[in-house]
Amino acid sequence: MRIGTAINYAGGFAESVADIVELEKAGLDIVFVPEAYSFDAVSQLGYVAAKTERVEIASGIFQIYTRTPTLTAMTAAGLDFVSDGRFTLGIGASGPQVIEGFHGVKYDAPLARTREIIDICRQVWRREKVVHSGTHYSIPLPPEQGTGLGKPLKLINHPVRSRIPILLASIGPKNVALTAELAEGWEPIFFHPEKASEVWGASLAEGKAKRDPELGELDTFVGTALAIGDDVEGLLDHLRGMLALYIGGMGARGKNFYNSLAQRYGYEAEAKLIQDLYLDGKKDEAAAAVPKELIRAISLIGPEGYVKERLAAFREAGATTLVVNPMLPGREARVAQVSKLRELVD
Repeated sequence: MRIGTAINYAGGFAESVADIVELEKAGLDIVFVPEAYSFDAVSQLGYVAAKTERVEIASGIFQIYTRTPTLTAMTAAGLDFVSDGRFTLGIGASGPQVIEGFHGVKYDAPLARTREIIDICRQVWRREKVVHSGTHYSIPLPPEQGTGLGKPLKLINHPVRSRIPILLASIGPKNVALTAELAEGWEPIFFHPEKASEVWGASLAEGKAKRDPELGELDTFVGTALAIGDDVEGLLDHLRGMLALYIGGMGARGKNFYNSLAQRYGYEAEAKLIQDLYLDGKKDEAAAAVPKELIRAISLIGPEGYVKERLAAFREAGATTLVVNPMLPGREARVAQVSKLRELVD
């Protein structure tokens, strides 16, 4: 089982990268740089690549609507080049609030677009002349839609790798099936080991039945809070605000993927209450309504023996990479936590 972490969306970037340099020495395997509607991830990933030697770098995530497919492929090849083959391309649909509200681009057909983007990216990395005629992307642009001067081109540079790993952030049934079929990696959010098979098992099986053997086994990246110790129980409550934001505030009533996930985990009434409170502006009450049972299940917070038991549960549920958020403050503490986790994992 590998260990990763993610850099925060906002603020303290240089300090976070200094942490990564030390975490790399402690056994960290991969670091994710998010994007959302913060600074772009590309420039920051290049900075991380320059400051590190071994740790893999990953976009977590590039939104599929905000770059052309070929630019996504070019960017991935460039990041793989500056990192000496350490880049993983994480892509995902994000949500209508960000895509339409910040980028002004229509949020539509995420599955079909993802499938086409993956095909185009892999053509670029193989240095083929890119030709794609799909529902959403046509390369070259048909003559009747432009000047008529477009012609198939291939990437000028020779990529470090002809197949850069692709990771999809997905939680919906159809999107998870697509991930298991086409991607090297899968990043579900709020992974509940005891519920994972019930919620995602059928979708994963459907996708894996169509999977190209050359892709290898699906690498499952699970994000989880980390605090190992005898007096860390109170840190569970620190996660309430974040869970309330996602379950209650990410999207509208009837169009919130994270709320739907909580319901699929069996928290139908709680998910509705959290959303009602959050959208009514009662954020503290929404946070208080998040079930502690759910917080505990998706986290690695507790004494060493307990965390070891939870690691076994995550592994049994299919997690292959843990993307941890060390909760204890201070660089020294964060490094110590990852080092201890490395011991427990190994």
